[in-house]
Amino acid sequence: MTTTDHPAPADERDLTCTVNGAPVQLRVPVRRLLSDVLRDDLDLTALQVGCEDGVCGACTVLLDGEAVRACTMLAVQADGHDVVTLEGLRDDPFASEVKRAFSQAHALQCGFCTSGMITTLLACHNAGCDSPDEALHELSGNLCRCTGYLNIRRAVRGLWQEGEDPR
Repeated sequence: MTTTDHPAPADERDLTCTVNGAPVQLRVPVRRLLSDVLRDDLDLTALQVGCEDGVCGACTVLLDGEAVRACTMLAVQADGHDVVTLEGLRDDPFASEVKRAFSQAHALQCGFCTSGMITTLLACHNAGCDSPDEALHELSGNLCRCTGYLNIRRAVRGLWQEGEDPR
């Protein structure tokens, strides 16, 4: 955590937010991306940066509980908000279930896309997704280069058994 007593230059701003439950205060360039702050300044490297256009979903984090692409969001936009990365989900029961389901269904290959998929599914779960089709629709914005999606679909269907709430 970094704090400063000097006024920020015009191209920098103070950022105060919560990341994975811990308060964070940084001075950041106004054009610095949230993904860069999380990975480079806070060493939260489970978040991946793939396309840098928000297309692949590997950089997905939770902002106040909603899935957002950290590679297309300026860090200063997170000021005053709660940010959660995969590292902040270590003790989350549903995130643990997602990891287990992915492992059992052989939906993990290189792992590059996994953190974005887990955070996306957690946001879906917390928003009340009640079917595997709804969860898979939410995941449609996350790309995987390795598995061909069959095993990912199998894992999600295992989490959301037809007619059952995964909570």
